[in-house]
Amino acid sequence: MTIQKIHHVAYRCKDAKETVEWYQKYLDMDFVLAIAENEVPSTKEPDPYMHIFMDAGSGNILAFFELPNSPEMGRDENTPKWCQHIAFQVGSVEELMEAKGKLEADGIEVVGPTDHTIFQSIYFYDPSGHRLELAANTGTPDMSKKLDDVKWDMLDEWSKTKRAPEHAKWMHEKEFND
Repeated sequence: MTIQKIHHVAYRCKDAKETVEWYQKYLDMDFVLAIAENEVPSTKEPDPYMHIFMDAGSGNILAFFELPNSPEMGRDENTPKWCQHIAFQVGSVEELMEAKGKLEADGIEVVGPTDHTIFQSIYFYDPSGHRLELAANTGTPDMSKKLDDVKWDMLDEWSKTKRAPEHAKWMHEKEFND
């Protein structure tokens, strides 16, 4: 078997229509498909849902389920808010900053840009509380090679110590020194 790509990634949303309109307005994603049933096809559970699919570019699909009969949605309280997020790549730092301006103009709080050296990011939340990231690549082939050369050493050290290895500390030196 060879994985070709991610077919879609699915999350829960509070309101399917609001979600479609928000992702169209702020992330320019096209609404490509809606599936709705009163019974779950895989489990046969009587649980109505609306399953919406958004075009995240380059064949990537982001999907959401609205589940009106389930308890109010929450998040994994044992995981920090910053950890679980969906990151989308944009074409340039200029596009990143344009998106930041658009979001902030409508009162959406944005963190960043954060300089990760190989990319810059902004962070914000959608109407369902999902943390989103927009990232613009800024790395060089040399940076990629340096990171590729140390990835296994870093993973092995982390596995033994559960402390951040310093092989790639250079990535965030500027961010932490500012």
